[in-house]
Amino acid sequence: MMNARSKVETVPLAVDLDGTLIATDLLWEGIFLLLKKNILYIFLLPVWALRGRAWLKHEIAERVMIDASTLPYRLEFLDFLKREHAGGRRLVLATASATSFAEAVAKHLGIFDAVYSTSRIRNLAAGNKLKMLVEAFGERGFDYAGNSRADITIFSNARKAIVVAPDRAARAWHRKHGGDGEAGGYFPAPRTGLHGILKMLRAHQWIKNTLVFVPPLLAHDLFSVNVVIHAAIAFVSFCAAASSIYIVNDLFDLQLDRRHARKKARPFASGAFSIPFGIGAAIALLALAYGLALLLPARYMLVLTLYLVVTTAYTAALKRMLLIDVLVLAGLYTLRLLAGVAATATPDSFWLLAFSIFFFLSLSLVKRYVELTSSPPEEKAKLAGRGYRAIDREIIAQSGVASAFGAVLVLALYVDSQSVASLYAHPWMIWPLCPIVLYINLRIWILARREEMHDDPVVFLLGDWRSLIMVLIGAAMLVLAGVNW
Repeated sequence: MMNARSKVETVPLAVDLDGTLIATDLLWEGIFLLLKKNILYIFLLPVWALRGRAWLKHEIAERVMIDASTLPYRLEFLDFLKREHAGGRRLVLATASATSFAEAVAKHLGIFDAVYSTSRIRNLAAGNKLKMLVEAFGERGFDYAGNSRADITIFSNARKAIVVAPDRAARAWHRKHGGDGEAGGYFPAPRTGLHGILKMLRAHQWIKNTLVFVPPLLAHDLFSVNVVIHAAIAFVSFCAAASSIYIVNDLFDLQLDRRHARKKARPFASGAFSIPFGIGAAIALLALAYGLALLLPARYMLVLTLYLVVTTAYTAALKRMLLIDVLVLAGLYTLRLLAGVAATATPDSFWLLAFSIFFFLSLSLVKRYVELTSSPPEEKAKLAGRGYRAIDREIIAQSGVASAFGAVLVLALYVDSQSVASLYAHPWMIWPLCPIVLYINLRIWILARREEMHDDPVVFLLGDWRSLIMVLIGAAMLVLAGVNW
């Protein structure tokens, strides 16, 4: 006689893929993989979409491959499926994703007895999926696990429904019809609060945008209320623009981030936030950045646009080019200074721009050095997503230290210039800035060599009390140098 448990196991369980088994959507992932391969595909995507969703998915899947081993699986639900499979239950992967994507997942997991997926001419979603399941297993001859509004019609026609990380519509359906503990019933989505939002925005990186205050500060213009307001608006605008680019960068780098020990916890790589949510957030942030730019001089908007163009090019291609990437990173820091100049109508300073190029080039090289140290590629292989090999570590370190000395040399020449004499009552008090800057930069390099530093040197500086003390001493010297006493 068959007991209740074995009776359940004789009924096949059909499992949805996107949003259910994995915390992402493979159509969106495929789109970003395709655009990363060649941005010009953006012109073909609408053409394919006009022929239907099934055709679009097929064309994308023909050109890109996913790494099923790194996808963000819903682990609690996956453990449940593995227990069902181990108990002899037949599991079927029934998904609207393209066939090659679905088969890659099924092959990686090894728990599915069959795969039903979208073909070139049929999108296996909602009604099409229900029709296929009824044809294969009969009316109410299957259980079904899904997560979205499109799955509700299948929930209603399945023998039992398992609701996994539901959207609003699926959650409402579950509340109305109740869970079913025997079949697994309900697997809620992990909560993502303010911490997740800040992580998505990379709020800790906003400190870099305080560079917009530096030009008016060094020009002694921060005593003007109007200048302070304009600099503050530029700061918020740049933070919004930078966060939008961080989001886009994360969407392009999903597979690379998932292979990284630390970056795999990022909100999009881990599946905490959906790709459409990220696209919407990036557009809203961009609108905020330009809305605030309208309150500032037109020159600021030109700098902001240049920043966005360069960062987009960096995300799309430049970050994979040997040395070009670090030169661009150094230039992006300098653009923040130019944004401060433009927003506050502060006169341009050759000395400040020259110093920033050398100083931030050194920090950019530190970042690449640490990446090569923490995740060294195999011999003659390149660092994932970059143009560097393990053998390049020494030349990167030498170039970085040389850049640090170059920055101090520019600073020393500036201290002895007429510009300082006209701005400060006691120019000789600025000389200690040279050893201070050298100490901060060389300390970063020494700690990088010891493998004791975060891979972002700017973030590291904010948490290193010794460097912060040096910064405060340097700021005090600048204040004292400008006071008549």
